[in-house]
Amino acid sequence: MENKDTYRTIDAVSEETLFKDRNSKFFGYAFPITSEEEVKSIIEGLIKQHHSARHWCYAWQIGTENIKYRANDDGEPSNSAGQPIYGQIQSFDVTNILIVVVRYFGGTKLGVGGLINAYKTAAQLALESSKIIQKTIDKKFVLIFEYKDMNKVMRIIKEHNLNIVKQELELSCKIYISVRKNIVDKIKDVFSPLYEVEIKQVEN
Repeated sequence: MENKDTYRTIDAVSEETLFKDRNSKFFGYAFPITSEEEVKSIIEGLIKQHHSARHWCYAWQIGTENIKYRANDDGEPSNSAGQPIYGQIQSFDVTNILIVVVRYFGGTKLGVGGLINAYKTAAQLALESSKIIQKTIDKKFVLIFEYKDMNKVMRIIKEHNLNIVKQELELSCKIYISVRKNIVDKIKDVFSPLYEVEIKQVEN
């Protein structure tokens, strides 16, 4: 498990799903996200869309190795909404995702057990209507070299099918590449005999 270098996420916003219990309606949505900053504007958009709803509960998780997450009950009894939604994120083993469940109150209280079941089911439906994809965990590096070494560097990049993120090609060149986590050491070894080429890891 140590060397896991892939993760699961969704490739696009899910379709709207609906779960009903005793006249309460629970609309579920799943969104792919890469930062916490995105959450607020998505929630605000849903509040506009469902302005007469009672609760907009959500959970999100970001990251592959350093996981960050949050669950929010938005006024429902403690741990009856956000936590069951987050439980589905864990159960589907996905990350870089936000799930929001919007509730319209139907006049009958569901009790904590009923709420947990409703939020869990709405989150599950949103995930089931999403396309889950597998991505690789990549590390970013910068290669620093003189222009005369360009051909050597490009040959290695092509041979190992490395992904170029951006290039700054002047007299002194920089090429930013992303390398799948499991082959990082191998790629460092390939570049190490080229004394004129420096390879440094950069923060993702």
